[in-house]
Amino acid sequence: MIMMTPQQLVAEAKAQIREVDVPEALAMLQKGVQVIDVREEHEFLAGSLPGAANIPRGVLEFKTPEHPKLADRAATLLVYCRSGGRSALAVQSLQRLGYTGAVSMAGGYEAWVKHHEPVVEDKTNYGG
Repeated sequence: MIMMTPQQLVAEAKAQIREVDVPEALAMLQKGVQVIDVREEHEFLAGSLPGAANIPRGVLEFKTPEHPKLADRAATLLVYCRSGGRSALAVQSLQRLGYTGAVSMAGGYEAWVKHHEPVVEDKTNYGG
């Protein structure tokens, strides 16, 4: 059995998927694509892309049959996480499940914020 590091696993996934940069992701968002945030709930609540649904990476595959944003396996899906690793792995899994239009946002939420793009921030007392 070949042992891989997490970084090698992510690099392998990125070689098998399509990544988009922030300007392309913004254009996709403006066209109304489905947006999936695969970070943990506390990360999502602290700030997210407009219109994003939070489906944490750890449960993504189990949510595909029931989540309305994942109903159409041919739809374009913009998937992101904090920095692009979890979303690359998520898109690889989605592809294996038959989602043909899933793409990962390179650099993730961090890159989005660095580009000063719009975010939805937590307005409750629960954000941290």
